[in-house]
Amino acid sequence: MPAIVLIGAQWGDEGKGKATDLLGSRVDYVVKFNGGNNAGHTVVIGTEKYALHLLPSGILTAGVTPIIANGVVVDIEVLFEELDALISRGVDVSGLKVSANAHIITQYHRTVDKVTERFLGKRQIGTTGRGIGPTYADKINRVGIRVQDLFDENILRQKVEGALAQKNHLLVKVYNRRAITVDEIVRDLLSYAERLRPMVADTALLLHEALTAGKTVLFEGGQATMLDVDHGTYPFVTSSNATSGGAVTGSGIGPNRIDRIIAVVKAYTTRVGAGPFPTELLDESGAFLRANGFEFGTTTGRPRRCGWYDAPVARYTARINGVTDFVLTKLDVLTGLDTIPVCVAYSVDGVRFDEVPVSQSDFHHAKPIFEDFPGWTDDITGARTFEDLPRNAQAYVLAIEKMSGARISAIGVGPGREEIISRHDLVD
Repeated sequence: MPAIVLIGAQWGDEGKGKATDLLGSRVDYVVKFNGGNNAGHTVVIGTEKYALHLLPSGILTAGVTPIIANGVVVDIEVLFEELDALISRGVDVSGLKVSANAHIITQYHRTVDKVTERFLGKRQIGTTGRGIGPTYADKINRVGIRVQDLFDENILRQKVEGALAQKNHLLVKVYNRRAITVDEIVRDLLSYAERLRPMVADTALLLHEALTAGKTVLFEGGQATMLDVDHGTYPFVTSSNATSGGAVTGSGIGPNRIDRIIAVVKAYTTRVGAGPFPTELLDESGAFLRANGFEFGTTTGRPRRCGWYDAPVARYTARINGVTDFVLTKLDVLTGLDTIPVCVAYSVDGVRFDEVPVSQSDFHHAKPIFEDFPGWTDDITGARTFEDLPRNAQAYVLAIEKMSGARISAIGVGPGREEIISRHDLVD
């Protein structure tokens, strides 16, 4: 059975939970391999809506083992808040496993994140302020705190002392904030240790054994390709690898175990935070997409920037990730438009670029070159086969499929689990 990587094809918020739902009971494990509680999935089951930030969306599917792998940074307070919220709604969360090697977000990471962002002024990145970046920075600088450290108080105290020796100089002398004491951090982290202990595992070994036994494992990425720290619109990116390669380093499996790479892409484009966005709409069309698509961040509540579909970005994603299948979401949001533009290339100072420019400066100045497609007015939320779609909707899907570098294997036509059209099997 396969190892499947599921990633976002744009700047996040594409609806990756929809693809996870489509795979449903055919998946045995769902693994979060990057990011932290700076991203979110909204999953709709019947009349119930669940907003998940740190937990893998597979935690809502009976029989699936959800895993938070080593590439994730974990805010333990948020972890237990999410678990308690699900427990109160009758969801069984007892199967969750957390990597002993995952790094922990502490109070000082959140504080540094917020004060650093404010200090940048007009050069702000647009972070969520949840301590994600500073935690990854400590990981790379080898002064991070890992989950396993919570079970040895002496080791934990030594590591917190080492981290705060630097952080307090920064907070007090540069940002004019109070120093954070070692005792308050150690006390806070140790308060979670006993509840966390039963969840902690060697998740890389667990996944190896599962794949060897023929289980189906879904690796679910947070954020998206254009926010990847290496391949995104740097520096307006997240602090981890949100691409398919991140599934390997972020979970501890070998690259030869991966069978399929699924990218989720909206029928239009959105992003949150600062950074280049060639197809962004600042007019009534952008307001239409935002209102109809309810484009507000799951984690922050911030209104998302909205724009038309960007085919060069989709092709870039297909190339960087080795995409085998696209899942197209929110096609229903376009219903009611007379004309639907699609970005097919860019113009930079009069020069045509058919692919995403490698130069940050060029991408900042890129102007979209559009091709227009006729819209449709029929309600498509009841469509369950491709042939059920209006002819213009079919033509739109086929056109962007041809431009995007991989087949479109499923189409979301509404927010519910059942509101999806399957064109090709995503597992076999």
